[in-house]
Amino acid sequence: MSSRDRSAFIRAIANDNSLPIEKAAVDLWIKDLDNPFRWTLRPILQFLFAILLHLTWFFKRLPLPQFSGHGILQKLICWFCKNLVSPEANFLILRHFWTESNLLNFLAENTGKDVVVDLYPKRVDDMLRDSFIKHDQELFEAFFKCGDANDAKQVKPEQLKWNNWKKLQPDSFEFTRKKTQVIDFETAHALFMCLFCFLLKRDEYRDAINGFNLDQSIAIRIGKIIDKPEVVEMAYNKFPHYLVGPWNLSQRFLMHGFFTEYLYAELEAKRNNVEQTSNEA
Repeated sequence: MSSRDRSAFIRAIANDNSLPIEKAAVDLWIKDLDNPFRWTLRPILQFLFAILLHLTWFFKRLPLPQFSGHGILQKLICWFCKNLVSPEANFLILRHFWTESNLLNFLAENTGKDVVVDLYPKRVDDMLRDSFIKHDQELFEAFFKCGDANDAKQVKPEQLKWNNWKKLQPDSFEFTRKKTQVIDFETAHALFMCLFCFLLKRDEYRDAINGFNLDQSIAIRIGKIIDKPEVVEMAYNKFPHYLVGPWNLSQRFLMHGFFTEYLYAELEAKRNNVEQTSNEA
């Protein structure tokens, strides 16, 4: 769909740079919004799978022997992404691994912690190794090792460390398009969420869906480092001490993705400014 065929609101948000977000991410999201499946298939699937998700959640919480199938889960997701999920949605998924890994590496490096998160998949098949389960566990482990929030102190822009930062480039990802790849980002998540609940142990899944709430804590710490406390406002998911169930999961998941995109773009702009100033000096 051409830009002039879009509604006035969609054209407005496509042109809005009030929040820090890379144009590449905006373009992918706007194109994903153009997907007719998002407006027809998604509402039906989200309703049906939300019911199934809560039934699965209840079943997994029963005092029964726990089971998981990490390998099967990731193989199913990768097959689904390669064959049915739209390229735009796949690029957004891959970008998320990069943006969150960068945030954690920046936080650790600039608070003097010996932590490196190396989850930077370049293609869907890489997610068989850099899996969603590993992504969650690396997040929790890295955050645990980052320790006391008081260790996050203001650092002068020219003294910020970027050794483990990996810039997102247009050619960062390798992808082959198929005609069958038509499902948008949110519809894909609706299809995935029940599989996650069923094929993870109950505590693994509970931790995964509550991990989004660390967004606020990460933003507080990074805000201290760059002396910009207002970045906390970018975090939709908050208050990690209050554990929640799968209610409103799709929106919380999506807003977690936006948060990492916003904060990545904020830091990347700062890194570019420092680099440009250094080159001019």
